[in-house]
Amino acid sequence: MTAEGPRALTMRRIAAELGCSTTVLYTVFGGKEGIAEGLYREGFHRLSERLGAVADGGSIWDRLDGFRRAFRDHALANPDYYRMMFTSPVPGFAPSEPARQLARSTLAVVAEAARAGIEQGVLVAADPWVVAETLWAAAHGVVSLELAGWFQEPDQAAERFDQLTRAAASLFVAPAAGA
Repeated sequence: MTAEGPRALTMRRIAAELGCSTTVLYTVFGGKEGIAEGLYREGFHRLSERLGAVADGGSIWDRLDGFRRAFRDHALANPDYYRMMFTSPVPGFAPSEPARQLARSTLAVVAEAARAGIEQGVLVAADPWVVAETLWAAAHGVVSLELAGWFQEPDQAAERFDQLTRAAASLFVAPAAGA
């Protein structure tokens, strides 16, 4: 169904693929909106696991580097979940407030690393959430272009990802720290 886009996401089609009735889907998920919510949440659970696997040791730069790589790896390994998380492929779907909180908590690990970097004097004094959101936005922009097929060569996509995410991180380097 993913190759056919959001139009293929119908209750009848999903039920047929799963070998169950639409009644089961409505009972379990409450309808198409519930299925979209489940996909959205699953995408963030998977991203959270990837970010959680980044090693705690090393410098703050090692940790932030691990986060940016984990973000890209997640997107490339799970492009359909990534689209569900960030590009609203299901018309009319809006995540619930608890789902939005889950998404925000995924970013919290990056904000906590930024907070530690600020406390260590490695990053400039800033709101850790601003740091995290800026890094996240840079990574998201390049990954979204990569998934859309914008770059002609895989090496080109990886190079642009490195360039932009490192440039975004350099905005927050404390003058005496260096990256």
